[in-house]
Amino acid sequence: MDGLRVLLIISGGVAAYKSLDLIRRLQERGFTVTCVLTEAAQQFVTPLSVAALCGGRVHTDLFAPEAALSHITLSREADVVVVAPATANTLARMAAGLADDLATAVLLASDKPVLVAPAMNPAMWAASATRENVERLEARGVHRVGPECGDMACGETGAGRMADVSRIVDAVGDLLAASASGGSRPLAGRTVLVTAGPTHEPIDPVRFIANRSSGRQGQAIAVALARLGADVTLVHGPGSPASLPSVRVVPVTTALSMLEACEAALPVDVAVCAAAVADWRIELPAGQKIKKPEDGGAAGLSLSLVPNPDILARLSRPGPGRPDLVVGFAAETRDVIENAVRKRARKGCDWILANDVSDQGNRGQGSPFGHALNTIHFITPSGHEDWPTMSKEEVAGMLANRIVDALETSSTLRRSLP
Repeated sequence: MDGLRVLLIISGGVAAYKSLDLIRRLQERGFTVTCVLTEAAQQFVTPLSVAALCGGRVHTDLFAPEAALSHITLSREADVVVVAPATANTLARMAAGLADDLATAVLLASDKPVLVAPAMNPAMWAASATRENVERLEARGVHRVGPECGDMACGETGAGRMADVSRIVDAVGDLLAASASGGSRPLAGRTVLVTAGPTHEPIDPVRFIANRSSGRQGQAIAVALARLGADVTLVHGPGSPASLPSVRVVPVTTALSMLEACEAALPVDVAVCAAAVADWRIELPAGQKIKKPEDGGAAGLSLSLVPNPDILARLSRPGPGRPDLVVGFAAETRDVIENAVRKRARKGCDWILANDVSDQGNRGQGSPFGHALNTIHFITPSGHEDWPTMSKEEVAGMLANRIVDALETSSTLRRSLP
């Protein structure tokens, strides 16, 4: 990434202070950063502090005597334009095509990829006007990362917090990597369904059965496939991201709702089932909170469980609607490869990615749940491969490349079903 140029537009929100860290992180990745501050942004960070970090003049005024046609020059010299934070006002002005200050003039004149990182109050993010503006921008090809859920400066909680700086840097890297490689999109025209995260099966309105899945591996797979040009739908359990670059996210809660969302996404060319779906659900969840004995409840509690639908097996069933390639995951605590081989045959899927989720697993790294690293055993009809321990993003990239290879030879791809 050395030498690639990021034009960072900082607009006027409380999250503008994070832009200072963003500049530093981008530079650590080898990017050259040039900055534009809106008038409102200067109420939160000063041009001097930004200039001290980016090592050059900070641009603020469309009509400065020395800045004639600077909006054209800035837009042409950049490899990618990043708006962080992107306030509701900035998004609205972008959607309307306004060009009444330097920032919006640069954006309107730019012929480079544009990435926005929205940041605003949850009610402003949820407002229909904001949603329409975002949809209009995304339809024009503007990329988005975030916002995330969390505590806001105003004291409220919800979706609206600017994406973590590391996520923004990763998104910038994805866009620039595609540009540097000539924009190779071997999966263009292909549709992909990815599942990720846990499911929550309610016991009562307060409690539920769940597992430790973070969804990070499935998210990484969805982004890697989208980066290669695929039209990706990510069906994500609780804790789903507000957005991922170029990925359509469908939030769900239970296994039944995940199955419904998966079936609604069909037909697809590829299905990757990385979600940790609960095997059982409560047969009759309580309509009211179950009380402890000292609060008037029963002395004991028995839960009647019934099996959840097997989403991987459903998607793998032979027939005209079956994806060309179905990939599953197997989280095991012992006999990892043997159990995964049997699971692949039982489910009828093409490939299984198996890992050891015991405390001693992951080749000494501990359980991959919530961990940055993963150790994969790649199970196919012809055998298995032991992949080295690597980041979940690297696992996603390796799997995405395997999917490309398989689809390119799909005329000779043969499934070995039991």
